[in-house]
Amino acid sequence: MPATPRTRRDIIGSGTGVYGYGSVVRGTIKRSGSDGGSPREIAAAMSSADPVEVNRIGNEVYKKGNFADALRLYDRAIELSPRNVSYMSNRAAALMGLNRIGEAIKGCEEALRFNPNHGRAHQRLASLFIRIGQVEEADKHFRLPGFRLDPSEVQNLQAIDKHLSKCADARGHSNWRTVLKEVDAAILSGANFSPQLVLCRAEALMMLNRLDDARSILSEVPKVEPFPESCSQKRFCGMLCEAYTHFVKSRIDLALGRFESAATASAKAVELDRRNYEVSTLANTVTLVTSARNRGNELYRSERYTEASTAYEEGLRHDPTNSVLYSNRAACWFKLGKWERTIEDCDQALNFQPNYTKALLRRAAANSKLERWGNAVMDYEAVRRELPDDKEIAESLFHAQVALRKSRGDDVSNMRFGGEVEEISSLEQFKAAVSLPGVSVVHFMKASDDQCKEISPFVDALCIRYPFLNFLKVDIDKWTEISREENVKVVPTFKIYKNGNRVKEIICPNREVLDYSVRYYSL
Repeated sequence: MPATPRTRRDIIGSGTGVYGYGSVVRGTIKRSGSDGGSPREIAAAMSSADPVEVNRIGNEVYKKGNFADALRLYDRAIELSPRNVSYMSNRAAALMGLNRIGEAIKGCEEALRFNPNHGRAHQRLASLFIRIGQVEEADKHFRLPGFRLDPSEVQNLQAIDKHLSKCADARGHSNWRTVLKEVDAAILSGANFSPQLVLCRAEALMMLNRLDDARSILSEVPKVEPFPESCSQKRFCGMLCEAYTHFVKSRIDLALGRFESAATASAKAVELDRRNYEVSTLANTVTLVTSARNRGNELYRSERYTEASTAYEEGLRHDPTNSVLYSNRAACWFKLGKWERTIEDCDQALNFQPNYTKALLRRAAANSKLERWGNAVMDYEAVRRELPDDKEIAESLFHAQVALRKSRGDDVSNMRFGGEVEEISSLEQFKAAVSLPGVSVVHFMKASDDQCKEISPFVDALCIRYPFLNFLKVDIDKWTEISREENVKVVPTFKIYKNGNRVKEIICPNREVLDYSVRYYSL
């Protein structure tokens, strides 16, 4: 039955549609001098026994974008008038503002149980379902008799439906680039809080060998809690929505070598959607791969490397793109002295996970055994970019660089691994140190100076990052003759010397400037 148009002054809204009454309610006439939702007014409203006044202040606070306080006020209004559907709808709006979408949906549905013809609750519920990508549910609430549709929202609804359909079709054909395109289009059309769409993006990135990007996206998946009961049987790409969530997490965990987490997630997906072929197949794969990996690890620890490699190979038959299993098998080949096979398996692992540290280190070690120093240096440098302050990696890089230079005929007799900042204790020591071949970085400092204390740990870190460079420190309070000779009056001051010549002076730099200068002269 069509709703009868009426005027209400206790409803807030976006003003984007006509639902039988005014879309924005100003509330009662504001008292002279009232600033509409000040802290004092909010506190007074929370103590009030008048639900109309509490709701009015809630509306004022909401319009200022203070959704948390608006929610408190609407809760108070509902406490005073538990069956008032307008207050319930307003509360849902505040929850929307806080991105507590699952609770907002539940609030709107509760309001409609009291009044099935409440237009604003239907409109909000439709908008919420659009945001989480539930097109069918949104359409139900938009198309109620007696309510005029907002053309822009109808257009968004149709666009999302089209992009979801294309996304499912592309996924079915493993056309992952098209999947990414359609996911982004659906999100831009308004489904910007859909966990399934964000997870679909992560799945596509993983399948395109962008595993690091897929992993980072997992932390950005919107949380819709509680998940609407009305959507519990809805499907995304053929799977129940909640099952798809666990399905994708299991796939990514498996690719990252988080085997136990993958097993937990796949078991949850099976529990939710037992009859789905993709879900059951993944669960079986996770079980077989995890079993093979565990058996391989046990054999490796027992130094039975050939048998361990066979176990990892069995796992790869079930999951041919698993970078962790390739890296583990590479470790077996390395122990067996099979350097070429080590490199081949590391290449495979890095094809699927380009920044995989263990695979890079194993390939670097194998290249070192084969005296392919240029390749070893490139791999160690790639690891150092990921772990710039790891002293062991810095030392491995240093030795590979020395070997590379030696293989080219360079003089490496004066080259030594840094790793620690050398403290200068005489003018003669200082002159000798900065005259050495290569680059020296001198930190002029005072032990009592706060800025020097703050930057000293960073200098220690730079010493590890750039092991070819000589890092020195001079306390100008102790060694005034050096500070006079170098004309240092302000600390911290840094001077960079190359083959005995000063090439750079930096006074009171921040970390970024110092790092840039050191890196520049280290090349």
